[in-house]
Amino acid sequence: MSMQPGAWRQVEILGRPADVFEPAQLDPRGRVVMHLHGHGLGTLKDNAVFTAEFERHGFRCICPHGQRSWWLDVVCREFDPTLTPMQYLREHVVPWIAQEWGISPPNIALTGNSMGGQGVFQLSYRHPREFPVAVGICPAIDFHQWYGQGLPIDEMFSSREQARQHTAVLQIHPLNWPKHQMLLCDPTDHEWIDGCERLTSKLSSIGIPYVADFRTSHGGHTWEYVNAMAKTALDFIAERL
Repeated sequence: MSMQPGAWRQVEILGRPADVFEPAQLDPRGRVVMHLHGHGLGTLKDNAVFTAEFERHGFRCICPHGQRSWWLDVVCREFDPTLTPMQYLREHVVPWIAQEWGISPPNIALTGNSMGGQGVFQLSYRHPREFPVAVGICPAIDFHQWYGQGLPIDEMFSSREQARQHTAVLQIHPLNWPKHQMLLCDPTDHEWIDGCERLTSKLSSIGIPYVADFRTSHGGHTWEYVNAMAKTALDFIAERL
């Protein structure tokens, strides 16, 4: 199905929705941003701030729908009874991008907010050569803190400790890591800032380069903050991808 440039549309990939955007003027280098949404399930489809940034850089964007799965390589029944979210991204979304747009890793940058913010590091830490550029905005690194609240995470793990073992901090490989990673978190985001600082502390101790901003404040863990960091995130991708 053809589409008018400069607009969002929704497609189906393996029967699941994904919001896709193609700018009016494409970056001739053919670069794509895959954005992972947060626990609230809101994608960038109706986000004028990010849309303007995609237009400015000429980036295509795809926002797969992943339910409240935390984008892990763990089955989440709310998402699928057998296919993990990470398998879905690598085995179905990435091939869709290649088929539709002729673009493959490593020319796909990862961005995400909150649940999706930690999801980009889950994916890039496991597959850094495929996804060498990852930007997490207010990433919910210590997602295990939500265990026991009656959410899908309770079915995904048998205990809070088992969930903690799957956090991004414990997925870092000291000899194989994404070359370009950025962490952005509002200092008043009291629920998630500690996990972000713990992650950067581990990166520093291993000697893995990263860029972080834990000083800029725009309302805490809010879309106001996410939107305020859109230019920073996409400028980083434009420079590094």
